[in-house]
Parts: sequence; structure tokens; C-alpha cells
Amino acid sequence: MDVYYVSKNKNAERKRINAGELMNINLLRQSIRAYAEAAFSRSGGPGGQNVNKVNTKVILRLRLNELGGLSEAELERVKTLLANRITNEGEIVITSDEERSQRINLERAYFRMEALIAAAARLPKNRRPTKPSKAAREKRLQAKKRQGLKKAERAQKCFT
Repeated sequence: MDVYYVSKNKNAERKRINAGELMNINLLRQSIRAYAEAAFSRSGGPGGQNVNKVNTKVILRLRLNELGGLSEAELERVKTLLANRITNEGEIVITSDEERSQRINLERAYFRMEALIAAAARLPKNRRPTKPSKAAREKRLQAKKRQGLKKAERAQKCFT
């Protein structure tokens, strides 16, 4: 079973991690494609007469309860972070009408759904507190000293 960590950076490669609690991106992708319901309607925008005849707009709905490939903690994180995008029925709704092709719009909707859920499920890195170096502390103190001298010189000048 391959387990992948999805990076926010689109150009970065997926890093393989050996851990049982992380999301299985392949299972997530399969469950989205298996359980998502696609509806099609007429789309606005460019396309001439074709726009009025062909149902190219895609509305993709996915119930979060049917979603696989995520641990319980990741699913709770998705529900928390995407709370404003979840309907009263517990569905995430994605629409795509950028292209003139229904097939391309469907693929874009699936991709956006996968990216949205994967980004929300990803746990943030733990912050490692660091201390400024001795040189950085000295530099900061020298800057403060210069600023103080500048203000002291202003105070000594007589403007009468």
C-alpha cells in the first residue's frame, strides 16, 4: 500500500512516507471518483450557439461520510476546515464551467475536489522554536543604539 504526503507546492514531487495514520492518496482518489455524483447543465460564457445546446457545466457533489482514504483525525480536520463549503446534507459541492468540453470540466472538478480535500486533511508541521544567533542579537542592539543616538541628536538641537 502506497501512502503519500501531498505538498502544497504543485511542482514538488510527492514524498513517500511510511506511516499508517497518513492519508492514502490513491484510495482517496478512488473513493472520490466512486462516490461523487456529477450533474451537468448548460454553461454561460463564450462558446457561441454551442453554449445554448450542450450541457458542459459540471456540478460535483460528494458526501464526506462515504469518503475513504482518510483517518478519523483527518476527516475531522476536513470537516472543520471546510465547514463553510459543506452543505446541510454533509456534501461538498464543486462546480466547473471553464471549458467548452464536458469531459474536461468533469476532470477539472475531480482534480479540484481531490486537491481541496487533500490540502484540508494535511496536518500542519510542528513549529520548532529557534533563537536568534549572537551576531543577530548584536546587530539588532547596534541598530537600536543608532536609532537612539539619532533621536538624542534631534532633542539637543535648538530650533529658535
